[in-house]
Amino acid sequence: MSYPPPAQGQQHGAYPTPYNTPYPPAPNAGYVTPNAPGYGPPPGYGPGPQGYPVPQGPYPPGPYGPPGYGGGASPSTIVNQPGLAPGGPPGGWMNIPQGIPNCPPGLEYLTMIDQLLVHQKVEILEALTGFESKNKFTIKNSLGQKVYYAVEESDCLTRNCCGPLRPFDMQILDNYRNEIIHLHRPLACDSCCFPCCLQSMEVSSPPGTIVGTVEQEWSLFCPSFAIKNASGDTVLRVEGPFCTMSICGDVEFKIMSSDGSVQVGKISKQWSGLIREMFTDTDYFGITFPMDLDARMKAVMLGACFLIDAMFFEKAKGAGEAASSSML
Repeated sequence: MSYPPPAQGQQHGAYPTPYNTPYPPAPNAGYVTPNAPGYGPPPGYGPGPQGYPVPQGPYPPGPYGPPGYGGGASPSTIVNQPGLAPGGPPGGWMNIPQGIPNCPPGLEYLTMIDQLLVHQKVEILEALTGFESKNKFTIKNSLGQKVYYAVEESDCLTRNCCGPLRPFDMQILDNYRNEIIHLHRPLACDSCCFPCCLQSMEVSSPPGTIVGTVEQEWSLFCPSFAIKNASGDTVLRVEGPFCTMSICGDVEFKIMSSDGSVQVGKISKQWSGLIREMFTDTDYFGITFPMDLDARMKAVMLGACFLIDAMFFEKAKGAGEAASSSML
């Protein structure tokens, strides 16, 4: 076997070592080593922490200052709360979640929440005259952001003659005035003496596509409702208290599992103040349900809230005054 000849300047048969060869090659003439006097950072840099050079030139505009120095927010600073990002819907509306599969359009809002607040609008003319007008509601999430608003559709005759038993349709719309949920309440009885013609509420989303129903169950003492899906299967139940009068406190309707063994939420008629309770029929409600409940069934629970409001908390001023005057 032959080996390559030794390089120039090496002894015959010797191999490169740190002692007999300039390895690595020497620096070019005029090169200044980092430890030599006169060494410094490139132009535009200054001394930084621990001797590292930090850029001193101008920075592009933005919310952050130079890295590691005062005068700007760190990248981990929370600038916006979820749902309150700039450029969202004006007027305090909740931003619509994106990319929710198998969800009817407009019900994406309900997939991200486990609580709804339903506030009825005060009608000044109704409060002063007792003349029943169409009910209007604002529906918000737990942060106070608007999710929907609801408008009753009924005629003047049924509102003032049938009172709380009146049939009606209700449109639930989003920020863009699109009807997301449609509620239909037919004319029926609510007395335990008529078990064959009890109250119900049909819920459609989108309008024309039934997603579930709320059906009153016959009961002697405590009100009870079955929450059913589009196939007619009972998914949840609502059990009310023996006394549904609101006397300086909330009235709670428990949301139970289908077999009635476990409470999974509630519908609360909230105390809205003495003056509002005495002189108006405008009500505040809160609805809580499991976060993972299907959005369609959350819409049905919203329908149950409106049915409970109409049955137990919608005052029949005109009918009551007429009855009082007939007794005098």
